[in-house]
Amino acid sequence: MYQFDIAAGAKGDLYRDLLSALDALTADETDAIANMANASALLMQYLPDLNWAGFYRLVADELVLGPFQGKAACIRIAMGRGVCGTAAERRTTQLVADVHAFPGHIACDADSRSELVVPIVVDDRLIGVLDLDSPLAGRFDTEDQAGCEALVALLGPRIG
Repeated sequence: MYQFDIAAGAKGDLYRDLLSALDALTADETDAIANMANASALLMQYLPDLNWAGFYRLVADELVLGPFQGKAACIRIAMGRGVCGTAAERRTTQLVADVHAFPGHIACDADSRSELVVPIVVDDRLIGVLDLDSPLAGRFDTEDQAGCEALVALLGPRIG
């Protein structure tokens, strides 16, 4: 069993500790599914106010549900559709304060109000996306975005 000392104070400290924990969890593991599963569990455990944390993997030309923590989710998402499909197609992080205002939002969980989706790109190849949902509007900010982008930069080569 893993036990981590994760800061509960400033976001910068929280993400620094999460990055260290994720590194420890995935450094010697080569299985992508195991690494995504542990990453989603870590994020769900330590990031406050989430109702979903997980991954969608690029399979052929669509996103397919991967390891996650939270309620049952949409299984397949077309490229360019919803927040996840948009992040994947554009290969840019999507920070959405109010998902109900996002054109084409896919409501997998009616309780979700805000979302942060980070594309996972390794050697210029899209692997999938990290998806975080919250029941609070405006839950995510640029510190969350930077922290999650750093987590994805570490994890990407370990799942790709």
